Amino acid sequence: MKLERREFLKTSLLAGAAAVIAPKAAFSQAAESKIEILINEPIGTINPDIYGHFVEHLGGVVYDGLWVGENSKIRNYNGIRADLVDSLKKIKPGVIRYPGGCFADQYDWRDGIGAREKRPTRVNFWADTTYKAPENYKKLEGGPQKYESNYFGTDEFARFCKLVGAPVYLAANVRTRDARVFQEWLDYCNAPAGTTTWAKEREKNGFREPHKVEYWGIGNESWGCGGDFLPEEYAVEFRKFTAWNPTYGVKLKFIGAGPNGGDVNWTRRFFQKLTEKGSGQLNKLYGWALHYYSGSTGKQIANDFDVNDWYDLIQRSDRMESLIEDHWQVMGEFDRERKIKLSVDEWGAWHWQDPDMPDGFLYAYASTLRDALITGLNLDTFQRHADKVNMANPAQLVNTIHSLYIAHEDKTVETPNYHVFEMYMPHSGATALRTEFISPKVAFSRFDAQKKETKASIWGLNGSASINGKTVTLTAVNPDHANARETEINLNGAKIVSASARVLSSTNLKARNTFAQPNALVPRNESVTVGAGGKLVYKFAPASVTRLTLQIA
Repeated sequence: MKLERREFLKTSLLAGAAAVIAPKAAFSQAAESKIEILINEPIGTINPDIYGHFVEHLGGVVYDGLWVGENSKIRNYNGIRADLVDSLKKIKPGVIRYPGGCFADQYDWRDGIGAREKRPTRVNFWADTTYKAPENYKKLEGGPQKYESNYFGTDEFARFCKLVGAPVYLAANVRTRDARVFQEWLDYCNAPAGTTTWAKEREKNGFREPHKVEYWGIGNESWGCGGDFLPEEYAVEFRKFTAWNPTYGVKLKFIGAGPNGGDVNWTRRFFQKLTEKGSGQLNKLYGWALHYYSGSTGKQIANDFDVNDWYDLIQRSDRMESLIEDHWQVMGEFDRERKIKLSVDEWGAWHWQDPDMPDGFLYAYASTLRDALITGLNLDTFQRHADKVNMANPAQLVNTIHSLYIAHEDKTVETPNYHVFEMYMPHSGATALRTEFISPKVAFSRFDAQKKETKASIWGLNGSASINGKTVTLTAVNPDHANARETEINLNGAKIVSASARVLSSTNLKARNTFAQPNALVPRNESVTVGAGGKLVYKFAPASVTRLTLQIA
């Protein structure tokens, strides 16, 4: 029987770690877990857009989150919250997606340009939502959460992206607007100054130079809120929207509205219909959008969980790995040359709203340490699949699901999710390396609605590694809430000269940053001793996300 390389490595590491990693038996016996970084087995370049973000006109994301207005007493850059801008640009964000989300497929971009006092007010897509919406939100009678003022639109968003140094990603309306409206938006954003009517309109609005938008989503969740299409119907719309668009010298990158979680049927049927006119149609697709949220069971808020809930949600989030692999396999049935990658432009842990958040902040909560581990495991997953994933955008940037910030009035707080993004920054643009993690599993109990118990388990240590010059970055998540993981780390093909660590962890599993305690959970730096001959044993703290920076000879 043929033994696959991954299984061979696991078997050899467990049975003969001393021979593979350490010349001294005492060294190998000291550690229960092992990591082998295969430095001569690159996976691919980690696209910086894996560190992308998402902004939608939902709850408190735009108004009070991103946008405070030019006349606000809150420090701002042309109306955009300055503290958020200053913080975000430090972590060099990838592409940022706008204006949705479900909001995108009711949005007319023309409502959001020109003099603000003349911009129309429209009902917001999320006005009547009942899904996980708190009672106070349902009772709101006014405000931008219910009636969109359009004070923040295309130009304001483009300015925000320029301030933080991020590419712009715009999602077109396929459900309620046609291809002509989309082409006019493209014209407004990208036509050179003085050339077209829409370019002159942009200049009149204070933006002479084009925004040069490369990334365009053709609809959003077209299987649901984006039109309730069949995949074949959506494929026809996709062909229509992507046919014969003027480029204005910009390489356009179209992203298709991909599946809801594990719906491989949507992926297969879309690709079948798209390629009815020939495989050349695949050249129109830059990315295939995958959406997946992991949610708490029942009506749980972010810091309402026990130890079993801790593991259960982490394991639910870990499903991302199989989703990527499953859809990638189906895409390969049609895209033999593997030109098209997955763009995971919505992901994260979706909890119920914290009761102390403002009424209009739909789905807003202060993320905990558990959410930080979910951030780490997802980023590691994308990096392990750097050959398959070209973009990822947690939902969303501020004041809602899996946010990097909570902001209200004059206060801006970085959540634990932000700190994980900061820790993982060195991976961006580096080369992902094949890495094997061997560690005892962690057992827990899962309970259904009738309180029936099922035994389950999750891996005890997992992560990813990359190389940039002589620096290897290793990131890892230890989900064990109580036990550290003493681990042998070996660079197969290189010698470690020095090492350092940055760790996000706490003995309080519900630790989080709030307006009252904005720095309750922040990373700490640790010194690391490298043994004789470049050997390294490191103890990963319980309930932690860790970055090890390894300098090699």
